[in-house]
Amino acid sequence: MRIERRNNCFFPYSIVNLWAGTMEREKELEKRYEEYAYVLDFLPHGRPGARPGYRAGALVQVIGEEFFTLLEAIAKEGTVLTPSEKVYVGKDARDKITYIIGRIGYDELTSAAKMELAAAIEKIVINRESWFVNFFNTAQAVTPRMHALELIPGIGKKYMWQILDERERNPFRSFEDLQQRANIPSPAKLVAKRILEELSGEGKYQIFTRAP
Repeated sequence: MRIERRNNCFFPYSIVNLWAGTMEREKELEKRYEEYAYVLDFLPHGRPGARPGYRAGALVQVIGEEFFTLLEAIAKEGTVLTPSEKVYVGKDARDKITYIIGRIGYDELTSAAKMELAAAIEKIVINRESWFVNFFNTAQAVTPRMHALELIPGIGKKYMWQILDERERNPFRSFEDLQQRANIPSPAKLVAKRILEELSGEGKYQIFTRAP
């Protein structure tokens, strides 16, 4: 569907749908759990001063691969996990994780986890390239004067219109294709920065992550 600009407004637009398929995405966020996650920090002796109710054992902080959910879990006895390691956190039998404690907020991450977070997010974005390229191919307006693409750091009006014009000719096939045709720098890094902003509470709209 072509996006037309009239008096610097976008038509058609939807305040609810940030991009085509958002409602389906929201249903996924509500009903589905993370299957795999990447380790951000491993605390073999648990968290000092942990809140009551924590199970004893090595504590691990991870970020989910599909919804970027921040989680805390208990590692199996004798297991040693390293930052950026991919682990199964789904509902079936787990080989390295005993128990999922639950979701945590950005402020509950350890200093080491926060330092690892940006690299982990970028790794996930690159691994899921086709999904995020589809976002650039289908993103829609948020309000009459703001497009979802403008929520990506570094993409202002100029880059936004370049993306819209180019995808109208032919959908983007990869990050490299997007970068070359729309002339935007490092799409994966820009998306990763947006995800980090959402997780840290800086973004008004949640387009890639679960709501707090």
